[in-house]
Amino acid sequence: MPTPSTHSTRRQFLKQTTAASAGILGFPALLRSQSPNSLLNIAVIGCGGRGAANMAGITGENIVALCDVNELNLKAAAVKNPGAKQFRDFRKFYDSIKDSEFDAVLVSTTEHTHAFATLPALLRKKHVYCEKPLSRDVFEARTVTEAALKAGVATQMGTQVHASANYRRVVELVQGNAIGTVREAHVWVNRTWGWQSDADAKANGDRFSTQERPTETEPVPSELDWDLWIGPAPWRPFNSIYIPGNKWYRWWDFGNGTMSDLGSHWNDLPFWALNLDAPLSIESSGPPPHAEIAPASMTATYQYGARNGRAPVKMVWYQGTYRPPLWEQKQIPQWPSGVLFVGDKGMLLADYSKHLLLPENQFVDFVRPAQSIPDSVGHHKEWLNACKTGSPTTCHFGYSGPLTEANHLGNVAFRAGKKIEWDAKNMRIPNAPEAERFLKREYRSGWKLV
Repeated sequence: MPTPSTHSTRRQFLKQTTAASAGILGFPALLRSQSPNSLLNIAVIGCGGRGAANMAGITGENIVALCDVNELNLKAAAVKNPGAKQFRDFRKFYDSIKDSEFDAVLVSTTEHTHAFATLPALLRKKHVYCEKPLSRDVFEARTVTEAALKAGVATQMGTQVHASANYRRVVELVQGNAIGTVREAHVWVNRTWGWQSDADAKANGDRFSTQERPTETEPVPSELDWDLWIGPAPWRPFNSIYIPGNKWYRWWDFGNGTMSDLGSHWNDLPFWALNLDAPLSIESSGPPPHAEIAPASMTATYQYGARNGRAPVKMVWYQGTYRPPLWEQKQIPQWPSGVLFVGDKGMLLADYSKHLLLPENQFVDFVRPAQSIPDSVGHHKEWLNACKTGSPTTCHFGYSGPLTEANHLGNVAFRAGKKIEWDAKNMRIPNAPEAERFLKREYRSGWKLV
C-alpha cells in the first residue's frame, strides 16, 4: 500500500506549527504582517448545508470564488457574494485562479472529496478551513496532515463544539487531576443511522432504512452535476437515497458513517483532555460488516500507550444501541449521549453543554481549578485570526488529522472483523495486513490525490 513520503507525528506537527505561529516558518510574509482588521480573499468550496453555515461564520471577509456541484446552492451563495467567480468543478477553480487572487479556502463538500478540495490549497500554501471529518479514509487524513505541516499555514477542522466553554472546563478538570489518573474513557452516541435489521430500523424510527444499493435509476435533478458529485468514488447511477447528507454519509463510498461524523465531535473531548495520539490497537464489535453501508450500531475499543507522563488509556466508543456497562447498570445518569472519564479518584461525565463530577456526594466541597484554557473567540474567528496574524487554532490539522485517523481506524477494525494492531509511523497493520485495503482506495479515472 503506498504511503506518504514522510511520517509526521502529532508532536512533530505541534512543534513546527508553534514555530510557524511565532513567524519562524510557514506563513507568507504578506499574511504575517497583515492587520487583524484587513480582509482575507477566501474561496468557498461547497456552498449548501454546512457550507452555508460555515460561510456565515466568515461574514465580513472577501469571498472571491464559489464552487458547488449544485447550481441552486451556487446561485444562493452568489446572491450574497455577487462579485465572486462561480465554478461547478473546484478543480477548474484551482486551474484558473492565480496565487495572488486568494489567501484561503473554506471546504464544506461531501467528505469523500474533502481531501481533494483541501490538498491543492495546502500545496499552494493557502490557509484552509475544512468541515469535519477531514477525510474519507486514513490515507487521505495522513496526506492532508503532512501537507499542512509542510505548508505552515493556518488550518482548522470544523469541529465547532471544540470552541465551547463546557469542553474547556472538562479538559481543565481532567488535566488538573480532579478525578486522579484516568485509565478509561467511554464515549457513546445514540444515533442509529446506517445498516441495521429491518426490525431495528423500524424500532429506531430510521427514516432512511433502505439496506441495499438501489437497482433503479432516478432522473438527476436539473440543478445537480451528478458526475462531479460522485467525484473520485466509483460510479453509480443517481438515486435520491444518496442525498442529502444524512443519507450519503452512511455509504462507504462517500463517508464512514457515524464513527467519523459524530466521532469528530465526541471523541474530540477525550482526545484533547487525555492528549491522545495514535492508538496501539483497535478492536470492534457489532453486526456482521456490510459491504456497502456503515453500521448503525457498533463498538470500538482503543488501547493507547503511555505518553508525556500520562498513563495508558483504554477508550471505548459505543454507537446506536450500545452503551457502557455503568450506563446499562444505571450507575451513572442516563444521558442519551456522553463521555465518561474514569479516574482513580472519581469520574467525570460530560456532553456538549454540561458536565458532572461523580459520585456527586464526593465532590460537594470540590474547588474547581482556576481557568487555564482561554475561552474561544469563536471557532471560525480563531481560524480567521490565525490566517491574518499567525495566532494558533485549536483544531489545526496537526490535531484534527490524528483524531480523524483514529476515528477511521475504528471503522477499519469493524470492517476487518478482528482486532488490529496499528503501526502509525508506517501506516501498516502488521497482525492483519489484509485489513490495509480499508486504509485507502483507488480513485475513479480523472481524479488523483497525490
